[in-house]
Amino acid sequence: MCGIFGCFLKNENAAPVIHSSLKRLEYRGYDSVGIATISEGTLFIKKGQGKIDIVHKDLNLDDLPGNFGIGHTRWATHGAPLQINSHPHSDCTDKITVVHNGIIENFNDLKIELQNLGHTFVSKTDTEVIPHLIEEIIKNKPALSLANAVQEATKRLEGSYAIAVISSYEPDKIVCARNESPLVLGISNNGIYCASDIPAFLPLTNKVVMINDGELVILTTDGYQIKKLQDGSTLERAPERVEWSAEMAVKHGYPHFMIKEIHEQSEVLRNTMRLQDRYLDLMSTFLDRATEIFLVACGTSYHACLAASYMFSKLAFLPTYPVYASEFIEQYGKAVNIDSTILAVSQSGETADTIAAVATAQQRAATILSLTNTIGSTLTRISRVYIGTQAGPEIGVAATKTFTSQLSVLAQLALRLAKKRGKVSQSEIDVLDAQLEKLPDLVDTIVKTQEEKVKQIVHKYANSKVIFFLGRGISTATAFEARLKLMEIAYIPSVAFPAGESKHGPISLIEQGTPVVFVCQKDDTHKTVIGNIMEMKARGAKILAIIEEDDNEIKPLVDDYLEVPKNIPSVLSPIPYVVPLQLLAYYMALEFNYDPDMPRNLAKSVTVK
Repeated sequence: MCGIFGCFLKNENAAPVIHSSLKRLEYRGYDSVGIATISEGTLFIKKGQGKIDIVHKDLNLDDLPGNFGIGHTRWATHGAPLQINSHPHSDCTDKITVVHNGIIENFNDLKIELQNLGHTFVSKTDTEVIPHLIEEIIKNKPALSLANAVQEATKRLEGSYAIAVISSYEPDKIVCARNESPLVLGISNNGIYCASDIPAFLPLTNKVVMINDGELVILTTDGYQIKKLQDGSTLERAPERVEWSAEMAVKHGYPHFMIKEIHEQSEVLRNTMRLQDRYLDLMSTFLDRATEIFLVACGTSYHACLAASYMFSKLAFLPTYPVYASEFIEQYGKAVNIDSTILAVSQSGETADTIAAVATAQQRAATILSLTNTIGSTLTRISRVYIGTQAGPEIGVAATKTFTSQLSVLAQLALRLAKKRGKVSQSEIDVLDAQLEKLPDLVDTIVKTQEEKVKQIVHKYANSKVIFFLGRGISTATAFEARLKLMEIAYIPSVAFPAGESKHGPISLIEQGTPVVFVCQKDDTHKTVIGNIMEMKARGAKILAIIEEDDNEIKPLVDDYLEVPKNIPSVLSPIPYVVPLQLLAYYMALEFNYDPDMPRNLAKSVTVK
């Protein structure tokens, strides 16, 4: 989604700092970039379509004067990705300019109203109504401060927004406001920063102030002031230190963030095993008390929930309902009640569909629990209990280490529940706990032993019109996630099904040479999966299997195989079994010279519905 950044510096020009900070927001996905500064009472703007480096080469973003300003990376929602639609957007007088992340749902009504008052619009964006609305308010109330005008304007806005506003009327401040889109401040000795996400200013400071929904912020050389949008009352909030270092957000010599993050998974899994017991115990207590449990998420996080539904059922004998967040309100919105518990899973903690689903459930008195990689995010602030997945910043748009970290935490919760509910013997729990502790080393082994093999077989499947992914039981979730990774970054049409469902329609698409990827953990589904493999082979399919080491029953039946270590329990299998499939997607993207870190039309944090 769009990324915003602003800064007020004491001893240097703002434009180069804004430029470099926007580069650190590239992972959010964008199609255009722009910067605005103010110097000696004059507003300066440069913006253009395309990547930051291209726009900078054409326009030189660094030579804008002034020690404060705002910047933006845009992901198109309203209006095509064109220069005229890129941010910042200004009013009729070119004295007020705004950057915005989110969607203004009532922008068309506001636009018509403002046009009838004589305002001229130049873009097709929803954002442009904001500076014109502020302009109209100041025109009618000239004594009003910029901050108060922004506050009044937000009361007319419906939808989601994180905005930063500067104006030559008051060339000594940045005014920000937030509703349902992320906004965070950074505090350093040299200046103050506002941004959509912490990595934007992490090399500059690790002192952070989280901004909540319904709050307005005024930045000046003297510091920051937080107010409530509703009544203008002042709030006190001290900075906190974040543990992420700037080095965590660089590639460490890898060609892409995605492959770096695949390699980081063993370390991340070790970190997930260091979660504080009291949080796991508290969340498992809430889950144990629940009458009904909905696992709510989008995309990769939904696949983690799907796997978790098997974990909770097999270990704790606890039925759960994995639901796509975008479908939750329509499907269950009116059915949830005080006896319902929602476990929401989101990498960013800002996913719009997930937040909307949770808000609906909360209004109906449901208990809200959450799992996220972003502490201080919206999801953490509206949850009764939340757990951070300890994955660190994930820059690649396609989730890898955040997926396996989610699975690790969910597995730990399932084991806590199993123990609490007395459904599994202590000896079995001890075995599973020990296997969970081994997973970091096992994942490290898989990457080291299978990466070269993946490189060797990728070209055999690169020209496929479609690739099928099949699994049984909990491996269905692994198959779905593998399919998503391949589509996200290699753009190969892919289909995933439970293997038992293939004969109910999808098998009709199999013809000579069609690749079918089977996830074949060695459990009670093993013999049935062999039968499914034979069905596909009989119709000419080319088979790639993810198998346990030395699985001599399946090896002779398939064209290619990738191996994981022996004796991994079925309920934990998605964590190691997905790793070779992540590598497959990554190297398939490289086969076509695609950038796996910046897949087209996608964004890291989906903050619009």
